[in-house]
Amino acid sequence: MDINGPRYTSYPTADRFHAGFGEADYLQALADCAAAPVPDSGRLAPLSLYVHVPFCENICYYCGCNKIITKDHRRSARYVDYLAREMALVARQLGTRREVMQSHWGGGTPTFLDPAEMRSVMDALHRHFDLLPDGEHSIEIDPRRIGDAQMALLAELGFNRISLGVQDFDAEVQRAIHRVQSLAETQAVVDAARRLGFHSVSMDLIYGLPHQTTARFAATVEQVLAMRPDRLSVYSYAHLPHVFKPQRRIDESALPAPAEKLDILVGTIGQLTAAGYVYIGMDHFARPDDALAVAQREGRLQRNFQGYSTHAGYDQLGFGVSSIGAVAGRYVQNARTLDDYYGALDQGTLPVMRGFAMRGEDHLRREVIGALMCNGVLDVAAVEARHGIDFAAHFADELVELSRLAGEGLVRCEPGRIAVTPLGRLLVRRLAMVFDSYLREDARRAAAGGHAVAAGTGRGGQGADTGTPEAVPLRYSRVV
Repeated sequence: MDINGPRYTSYPTADRFHAGFGEADYLQALADCAAAPVPDSGRLAPLSLYVHVPFCENICYYCGCNKIITKDHRRSARYVDYLAREMALVARQLGTRREVMQSHWGGGTPTFLDPAEMRSVMDALHRHFDLLPDGEHSIEIDPRRIGDAQMALLAELGFNRISLGVQDFDAEVQRAIHRVQSLAETQAVVDAARRLGFHSVSMDLIYGLPHQTTARFAATVEQVLAMRPDRLSVYSYAHLPHVFKPQRRIDESALPAPAEKLDILVGTIGQLTAAGYVYIGMDHFARPDDALAVAQREGRLQRNFQGYSTHAGYDQLGFGVSSIGAVAGRYVQNARTLDDYYGALDQGTLPVMRGFAMRGEDHLRREVIGALMCNGVLDVAAVEARHGIDFAAHFADELVELSRLAGEGLVRCEPGRIAVTPLGRLLVRRLAMVFDSYLREDARRAAAGGHAVAAGTGRGGQGADTGTPEAVPLRYSRVV
């Protein structure tokens, strides 16, 4: 059997955000961010930015992102204007033109914007922030909707990393998910990126889609490997037609059985690692010279709403509908609809829909979960020193459960050290869930006959409708 569990792009997870957190809370978080220099330096830390562009020209049936399907490009012109308004309001609270080490445009399809609109958004960012030229500046690309001229524009605007949606190259799978994309279209974008000097090309695949088999998906992986992307994300498809209406168009009977789906994942890990890619964890892979792989080897890997990252420790500002920020120990999410987003900005207020203010215990557990998920090792003594706790006493119940999982080969509990095994890295979310106090409270409430909150996120990332469940396998025999 499986259970539903979070992907831990944040802790607490986005399903714990609540409407009691509003604009006043976000304003205070921004004030704290503006008044918190890096210790012993006197300098303000760089920021991370996320810009959400929700528009797509056609619908992909599997997608759980917050998107607007339209061919009317007049709608994006208005949206660009409101993005600039939001940036101005946030920047005013920060009080100075802050440096940005990491920026990412997601969606939707960010390249839905025409060249003038893209320039306008980038001009607004540069007006209010200092995007460092040696930082990571990435954008999500639909290879079906971009040509050489647009790729050249992205390079001119300062993007140095691109992320391509592929999902699967099998023709029958593509028809079933309403996303027909040729190998030639994808190769053209990769070639342009290399020619234009982009630092990194990342590709997204999804397993568990209709008509996929282990052999068919392996053929797609071979085609992807021939293009030598720097990073790969291999996401698990979460079929939730009651949450995402477009998924109702997917034939459930064509979905691979759970055992086949797990075989696809295990086979993919084998293919990629045999080809020299480093298994970063969960659904991320990178070439050994990529910054993610280097950060993991050096114990610096972190995690944020874009997944694994080398710069996740910076405060992150989110712009656009449904975007999420993480600022000064608070999480904040914008309104999910254009009407609510525009309405707030028309009133001169930030479009905050919900959020969460972390407590000391949340910071502790986020550190523990992050260490396990990112670097595979937890230094118990270091955690005790930073947080002033007796680890064994504080996490007594958790260590009992961890001991059981150690017996199943997922983790080694050693003196002063907890280490994730190779098998445990495959199922690392199951280990992280042990230290999630909100899941524990849910379990206690359910046992007492109360209501439990369904935890988790789907495909993950900023564009996803966070708060939807994804299965975590509990049977490991097929993986060993």
